[in-house]
Formats: sequence, structure tokens, C-alpha cells
Amino acid sequence: MFKNILNIQLKTTLDIMNIRKSCRIAEQTLHYLKTYIIPGVSTAHLDRLATEYIISQQAIPALKGFNGFPGAICTSVNHTAAHGIPCDLPLQAGDIITIDTTVLLNGWYGDAAWTYLVGECDSRTKNLLQAAWQASLAGIFSVKAGRKIGDVGYYVMKTAKRFECTVIEDFGGHGIGRAMHEDPIIPHVGTKNSGLQILPGMVFTIEPILTCGNPEISFQEDGWTITMQDKSITAQFEHTIAVFKDRVEILTFQEKFSRNNIDYPPYF
Repeated sequence: MFKNILNIQLKTTLDIMNIRKSCRIAEQTLHYLKTYIIPGVSTAHLDRLATEYIISQQAIPALKGFNGFPGAICTSVNHTAAHGIPCDLPLQAGDIITIDTTVLLNGWYGDAAWTYLVGECDSRTKNLLQAAWQASLAGIFSVKAGRKIGDVGYYVMKTAKRFECTVIEDFGGHGIGRAMHEDPIIPHVGTKNSGLQILPGMVFTIEPILTCGNPEISFQEDGWTITMQDKSITAQFEHTIAVFKDRVEILTFQEKFSRNNIDYPPYF
């Protein structure tokens, strides 16, 4: 049974075990795609690979058909901030691409996103990737039962500023479980010790999107694609985390690895 506090559904240990399984498939999908992210490949091809892989794990690619979205993954290239639709255009050397996917397994959702460099990239792009990684981890490591949601945004924002990058305030994390999007909303800018108290049993995503330029966004006519008005590039790392009384677990990545790779994203 869920315990309800306002609109937040606190999860049991068994619930989190089930969410963890979905999250592991989401993580493995992103890891699997890395080999194929090279100059010349299309994002439509990556979408087909992701679909096949998720289904091979006896899971459902939850984004496909969600409110009409056509792909199993969002493929946001360069100045596309979010919800990029897979297409036949090939990736180019020097591009940066964020892939976001959601997996449904036995009625439970897992959500993750990762940013990849396509071939050799310039130092500015690498700096943004590093900033997005460290900002995401700073938000995650600020979470602890008894603290406040505002701490997440504070540490994300503080880290982004250290790299001279900007957090796009329009996007936030969210609760997840039986539904893809649940309460609470997790802002990626904030003030320390402000906002909702973090409680054991909460499961939510932390997914800041950072840019090198101005944070203003534009919505495209397809109803999904969100781009940066100034054409500045973006990067994002999204993880689903679970809050316990005495610890926080990154369900979409093994915490021991992320703590050993705070400076730069491993594997990818």
C-alpha cells in the first residue's frame, strides 16, 4: 500500500525494489547505445536500437506513444534542450547529444538520461558536459531524509555557476513510480533549507539541463522539441533516486561508481 502525504506517494522497500529493476534497464539501454553514437549515425537508428533492447529485456519503452511521442528515446542534439524527436538526420563529429528514456516493467517506471560527445569535441563542449555531470551529482548528494527540496536546486545552481554555465529553470525533476510523473516537482534552482521536507520512501528524479548561453527556450511546431533561443548547446544527466532513512540510492547508476567519478562521467 502507498502512504499518501499530500500528493506524494511514499514507496515501500518492495516498491523500490521493483522501480530499481526498471531503472537498471534504463541505465543498461543508455550504456548499450554508447557504442553506436558515432558520426554518421541517425537518431532514428538509435531509437530503433533502444526499442529493440528494451523489449529484449521484457520491458516496455514507455515514451513510445506517451501523449503521442513517436520514439522510445528523446534525442536532443546540440541546442535542443529537451524532447528531441528521433529523425533520419546523421550526427556530426563535434555534436553533443542527450538521450532520455523511460522504461516500464511490471507496472513500475524507471527514468534516466545521459549526454554523449559525438567524436572529438571542443573544450567548451567538454566543460559543459563536466558541469552537467557535477551539477547532477551535487543535487543528488544534497538529498537526505529530513533535509529540504530547496537544497537540491541550491547545490545544482552553485555547481553550474562554478563552471560559468546556466541552469535552465523551466525544467525540473519529478516523482516516479506507478506513474511516469508524480509529485513532488524537484526544482533545479533553489535556496538552502527551503521547500518541502524530504522523507524516507520518496523516489524522484534529478535532471538539471545546463547551457553555455542564455536560459531562454522556444517550443517548436511539432509540439515536443524545445530549443535554446540563442542556439547555445545543452547537456543533461538524469537519475532516479530513492530516499531511505539512513541513505540515498541512485537507482539508475551505482552510487559507488558515481562517488568515485565526481569530476567527469564514467563509462560514457
